[in-house]
Amino acid sequence: MPTLTLPKQPTKPARKSARIEPPAASAKPLKSLPSWRGHAYPLGATWCGDGVNFAIFSEHATGVELCLFDRLGEPETARVRFNDRANHVWHAFVPGLKPGQLYGYRVDGPFEPTRGHRFNPNKVLLDPYAKAIAGRVDWSDEMFGYTIGHAEADLSFDARDNAPRVPKSIVVDSTFSWGTDLRPNRPLHETVVYEVHVKGFSKRWEAVPQELRGTYAGLASPPAIAYFKQLGVTAIELLPVHHYITSKHLIDRGLIDYWGYNTMGFFAPESAYSSAGDMGAQVQEFKAMVKTLHAAGLEVILDVVYNHTAEGSHLGPTLSFRGVDNASYYRLVGDNPRYYMDYTGTGNTLNVPHPRVLQLVMDSLRYWINEMHVDGFRFDLAPALARELHEVSRLSSFFDAIQQDPTISQVKLIAEPWDVGEGGYQVGNFPELWAEWNGKYRDTVRSYWKGDAGRMGDLAYRLCGSSDLYGWAGKTPTASINFVTSHDGFTLQDLVSFNDKHNEANGEGNQDGDNHNHSWNCGHEGREAPPEVWQLRRRMQRNFFATLLLSQGVPMIRGGDEYGATQQGNNNAYCQDNEISWLSWQRDEPAQRLTAFMARLIQFRLAHPIFRQPHFFKGHDLRGIGMKDLTWINADGNEMTDEAWAAGFAKVIGLLLCGDALELRGFKGEPITDGTFLLFLNAHHEDVEIGIPGHANVRWRLLLDTAEETGWVENEAMLAGGASHKLRARSLAVLEQQAGTADEAREVRVRRVAGESRPPIDVPLKKPATA
Repeated sequence: MPTLTLPKQPTKPARKSARIEPPAASAKPLKSLPSWRGHAYPLGATWCGDGVNFAIFSEHATGVELCLFDRLGEPETARVRFNDRANHVWHAFVPGLKPGQLYGYRVDGPFEPTRGHRFNPNKVLLDPYAKAIAGRVDWSDEMFGYTIGHAEADLSFDARDNAPRVPKSIVVDSTFSWGTDLRPNRPLHETVVYEVHVKGFSKRWEAVPQELRGTYAGLASPPAIAYFKQLGVTAIELLPVHHYITSKHLIDRGLIDYWGYNTMGFFAPESAYSSAGDMGAQVQEFKAMVKTLHAAGLEVILDVVYNHTAEGSHLGPTLSFRGVDNASYYRLVGDNPRYYMDYTGTGNTLNVPHPRVLQLVMDSLRYWINEMHVDGFRFDLAPALARELHEVSRLSSFFDAIQQDPTISQVKLIAEPWDVGEGGYQVGNFPELWAEWNGKYRDTVRSYWKGDAGRMGDLAYRLCGSSDLYGWAGKTPTASINFVTSHDGFTLQDLVSFNDKHNEANGEGNQDGDNHNHSWNCGHEGREAPPEVWQLRRRMQRNFFATLLLSQGVPMIRGGDEYGATQQGNNNAYCQDNEISWLSWQRDEPAQRLTAFMARLIQFRLAHPIFRQPHFFKGHDLRGIGMKDLTWINADGNEMTDEAWAAGFAKVIGLLLCGDALELRGFKGEPITDGTFLLFLNAHHEDVEIGIPGHANVRWRLLLDTAEETGWVENEAMLAGGASHKLRARSLAVLEQQAGTADEAREVRVRRVAGESRPPIDVPLKKPATA
């Protein structure tokens, strides 16, 4: 049974909603327009050249009226009552209408909140299938289907007309010259994701024309394309671009829903990010952005929010779905349907198991693929979509529908694998086709570099693609979207600058946001810190980037981390549409060095298949060359033993990766090889003398040392097998084999000479399955 159990309300007699009054004598009379029967498919408003076909689903409605508007902020000028219905789809064709036409719906039916029905024809509603939306909500009391302040709260009925105060749906022209546009179709194991906000990316960038800053056009402007190419990222993941509504409680506090996770239009691109206006041109501008990014070889992934809508709880406004058919579109409490099941923390949950709501989600996904040419989706709170009666199910209708769909199943599908309901943490449990934001990767890597003990076994799994989470289901490392930071939480610089969140600007008394960040301020809270603290912070940022980009799986970088963006310690900047969230383009020398370091790391990763394998390491000699594809090395330079893994206290670990032992083949079956690399990670607060493995004639070139300000070692120091090397405190080093055979590279290291001290060495609690 659901965890939410609320008291039963007394059953009230059915209350028919009051019909809206005809226009006053002083108002313009409504136009009389001809209408034909039209078709029940496709849903939404479809321009046919000689008019527009309208179709809207509502199972429980008793009547539907189409309202046409000449301008925003004014009452409708015409109404068309639908007389035809097929399979609960109301439809009509209005000849002569053209793209750019503003419209909405009035839907009649029972107003019985205790039975889940909240029809109110006095409220103009957005089309659930609107392809574009114009205008903003004017947050007056008329926006609610009940009377604000009434003793019966949402059981009361508000008969006032809201028509001038609501956004309007727009009829769009779907034609666009895509030319030779082709999706890059880059394999996941060759993908590097860059997560960014459309507005925040270019709002402050003087290199972008002022009128394009903060827009779709700005994101695809020549400076932006050049920057993405300079970084070397391959996919741009956009925070929500579906049209959203800023909630009244934020407006009342003078804030904006900046992130956009308050969706009100699953087909409509957010108009605030359009430089060309909100009367339908936002659709063309979005398509032009995608086309330009594709031409540069960049994929576009959308962060999508199908788990809830902006209408909130039973005390929320009536904007669209609630007034179209509340009992169909939302998950209601079974024994008290006045209330909503809330698996999302927003007040409502979309009723995806309902066939028509599932159709809405699938139609929306196909629309963004076929019409807007996007390359994939990241699903916010994805378990909420896979709940059938209550529990999250791998056999849900949502997963089944996507699995069999020949269009949706072929793009990148990424889950945020948790919601706020019971059993909502589902990392590692999504079915095939799906990649997941790997929250365990984030937490483990943060804890390790923070210096927490007992993290070595988990770290070994995370570095190698998390086979403990994904290997059991026959999946590959590409199921793991690895990240250290994202839009939700600290920036990378704040992660190493603050022990505690500082969200006072959000106006919630610093009560919002996560309290468990696994962050470490390097000994000084805040940005005002001594030079030696900032030196350590820069090293820690390099450690995180190097770990992320040298791990198996798919790396995701939070936009702005590449230069050290800060939100002043705010780890929940969802409502900060200002310089707290916008990227800065005035970057000092340390910021430029960090950007160059990360860009070179991406280049290095993409150049070496050993760091982006499509399969898990096997941990044994695959080609009879005398060397495993992966060998775990301790600080002595010797292979880890079972006893060493079981010791349970360590902060130094090494990986020996053999490029000749890879089980990789090209399209034609040709074997793919790479160099042999040695990685050492030291989260200890002191320098550690490590042993370099291999025979004495083996030579290793030191490529990367995060203790250096540039990160990359320009003099390419050579180290011999059997030698010692000082691995500095809290640093990561990468070496590449230059001489000697593969078998010689993993030879047991020469024993330490008499009197040589053994540094404190910790080892994992458990032996990874890949060892």
